[in-house]
Amino acid sequence: MGSSSPSLELAKALIARRSITTEDAGCLDLIATRLTPLGFTCERIDSSGPTGHVCNLWARLGTSQPLIIFAGHTDVVPPGPADKWQSDPFVPTARDGMLYGRGAADMKTSVAAAVVATERLLATTPELKGSLAFLLTSDEEGDATDGTVKVVEALKARGETLDCCIVGEPTSVNRQGDTIKNGRRGSLSGKLIVKGVQGHVAYPEKVKNPIHHAAPALAELAAAHWDDGNEFFPPTSFQISNIHAGTGATNVVPGTLEVLFNFRFSTASTAASLQNRMHAMLDRHNLEYDLQWMLGGRPFLTTPGRLVTALTAAIQSESGITPELSTSGGTSDGRFIADICPEVVEFGPVNATIHKIDECVALADIEPLARIYEATFRKLLT
Repeated sequence: MGSSSPSLELAKALIARRSITTEDAGCLDLIATRLTPLGFTCERIDSSGPTGHVCNLWARLGTSQPLIIFAGHTDVVPPGPADKWQSDPFVPTARDGMLYGRGAADMKTSVAAAVVATERLLATTPELKGSLAFLLTSDEEGDATDGTVKVVEALKARGETLDCCIVGEPTSVNRQGDTIKNGRRGSLSGKLIVKGVQGHVAYPEKVKNPIHHAAPALAELAAAHWDDGNEFFPPTSFQISNIHAGTGATNVVPGTLEVLFNFRFSTASTAASLQNRMHAMLDRHNLEYDLQWMLGGRPFLTTPGRLVTALTAAIQSESGITPELSTSGGTSDGRFIADICPEVVEFGPVNATIHKIDECVALADIEPLARIYEATFRKLLT
């Protein structure tokens, strides 16, 4: 692939912008300058919160249904020690058949490919049978509290009806095109504070050790069978990530025990059912406790239909392989969009180097990705 590749050049221009979450560094303005001449109405739905100012772009072409969305993010995770990179993480560098730079795989190449795909689609088919839109944010890699979720709230408030959405997350595992994410597990986190009575270890009759009292309950939680999953999801999992108790002294029984935990759950369970079961377990053990919950996202699932069919056909035509449908991995902004869109999938480059030193994407994959997006849009809108 030479320097004449428009997808490569736009990807490089985006990577060169130091858009560490929640900064956008001008990425959305650059994209808007490409979409506006095509007839898109570009609307900024920015938001400010605890993490600062967040840039969000809603760009729509057309007013009729179906409304097909490409969603993504322009922010990236911090690069880590720059001296560990073979080249500057914000100087896009082509080397040994790869394009290196922070965001190359996650997910500036996908955004660039989708924009170029749209330009090519409209060059040959200026009248679409429906509408095409972009939903982009600078708050996906951070707390994700003022990004896509705020745009979704605004769209819901004015009655926008979405039909299909492709999120450009890097989903491929070994070869571009081998995996489509057609759903994601939900994420439910909590902070459990088990209360005891602090005192000297030499006087056990005067203390109530929260570690001792909580241990059987924690063992039961860790061993519990929450559900069986289903055709698309593995069983729900419970994991303790942090435990803290004690003053640092070896002769003091602590007064409290703090436990941080997370459920990754399928559509076979709900947040409410998991909360109720956990409270019941803790109550059976007669614990005195406080429990704070945080729902990071509900699970969503897109069963095979028009979107999966169109994207699968595009991948087969371009790459000669049939993608696997998967719901593995963490959360994405698809969890917010699924609230107002019945069909949401994720598809993008190979994810082997995301968030790593020397993040990269294969140069030979960039134009094929744009062609896959273009073929999918064309199937759905012509």
